[in-house]
Amino acid sequence: MTAATAPLPENALRELDYSQVDVARLIGELRQALPPVALLHDHEDMRPYECDGLSIYRQVPLAVALPGTEAEVAAVLKICHAAGVPVVARGAGTGLSGGALPHAHGVLLSLARMNKILGIDPLARTAVVQPGVRNLRISEEAAAHGLYYAPDPSSQIACSIGGNVAENAGGVHCLKYGLTVHNVLRVRGVTIDGEVVEIGNHGLDAPGYDLLALMHGSEGMLAVVTEITVKLTPKPQFAQCVLAAFDDVIKAGEAVAGVIAAGIIPAGLEMMDQPATAAVEAFVHAGYPLDAAAILLCESDGTPEEVAEEIGRMQAVLESHGATEIRISRDEAERLRFWAGRKAAFPAAGRISADYYCMDGTIPRKRLGEMLTAIQGMEKTYGLRCINVFHAGDGNMHPLILFDANVPGELERAEEFGAAILDLSVDLGGTITGEHGVGIEKINQMCRQFSVDERQIFFRVKAAFDPKGLLNPGKAIPSMNRCAEFGRMHVQGGQVPHPEIERF
Repeated sequence: MTAATAPLPENALRELDYSQVDVARLIGELRQALPPVALLHDHEDMRPYECDGLSIYRQVPLAVALPGTEAEVAAVLKICHAAGVPVVARGAGTGLSGGALPHAHGVLLSLARMNKILGIDPLARTAVVQPGVRNLRISEEAAAHGLYYAPDPSSQIACSIGGNVAENAGGVHCLKYGLTVHNVLRVRGVTIDGEVVEIGNHGLDAPGYDLLALMHGSEGMLAVVTEITVKLTPKPQFAQCVLAAFDDVIKAGEAVAGVIAAGIIPAGLEMMDQPATAAVEAFVHAGYPLDAAAILLCESDGTPEEVAEEIGRMQAVLESHGATEIRISRDEAERLRFWAGRKAAFPAAGRISADYYCMDGTIPRKRLGEMLTAIQGMEKTYGLRCINVFHAGDGNMHPLILFDANVPGELERAEEFGAAILDLSVDLGGTITGEHGVGIEKINQMCRQFSVDERQIFFRVKAAFDPKGLLNPGKAIPSMNRCAEFGRMHVQGGQVPHPEIERF
């Protein structure tokens, strides 16, 4: 019997019932394995951990473990494995897909206390860090050596590197410098049965299957990461940003495709529509043209000579695609101001709406304008506003659907609006996520994105690491029964609810 023909694990067919837990015994064993400050089990103490950045779904776990060492992580996992108790790993809780949502009958394993930078090697251009280290802190510590950590998600001031690995996070500069997976050399972690494993090494290649790439974006379903070796990048000598305004979103989308087609790979290539620039300008005063239907931010970095040549080429492409205004940052302060506006899109949305629902999908660059036009129609269909920001260079979009959960029906319409955007992403030849992961948010759309055979392979990969299905169950990969039900509900225009999850 081959792996391809072996029976599927039980959790591939249906979501399992983990409710038969001896809670008192579990808490007793965890108390023996952890210091008193590293275990929470009173309901109110656990409330801060009931959700991640996707706060419309909430669930309090049985217990919260806060290990400070790899040995404590292994001890918690061994206890849960023996008891058949689910474990959900959590970083900083800034994820936006519900990937760190606790399990009602499980343990929430927070890595926040493992927040040390273990070493920086300026000659090898690497840093060894624990998973709870904030993304931005790596660059702050490496700055003394003229180095920085390139992936820069908008939440980099708060998000942790362990969470970045779990979701394969990107950022506004990922077009040129890559996602997390392109900037990590090695991870060390613990499997559900407490075994410590090392994947990858400090070289550029390693023999065997590329399990390092497999760990990235695995959403805590294969192992709990306890140490990461990241690549550091030399800080560029010089950088400039071009702000280009367009009177039509279609033209802006075509300009993005034109820049890439011209053989230019900017350090960053971002797009914002008019509602987004209006919301941001009132918040950070970035100097954006408010009469533009869309703006592009195109950055070049390198030597002054390289930047001047690339800026000239980009300017020519943008003008040929109908840019109505082009500004080139005159100094570092103005460059940072341009980017401050883009990175403030999410908090700016929070100033103009009681709630917002951030979507994440990826489409071919040439279809950006088509997607934005379709979203404008969806706003009328669902009676909700939407502001749009894009990692335009790689087609990764982040529509922010504005709603008020206190108004009956608006949350449900926001979810339907988001599902429609993801469905269209697939129809346009794209995918349902670019960097936020699947979690619980997009689990139904996984039924559309992947075939039955593909999902069976996913479950077999998971079973190789976690045969009992205890690490982050019910996330990322939908069960066969769930997809069958989703197919029926999709025809009827409904959504399959996720079990055991409280919605506000």
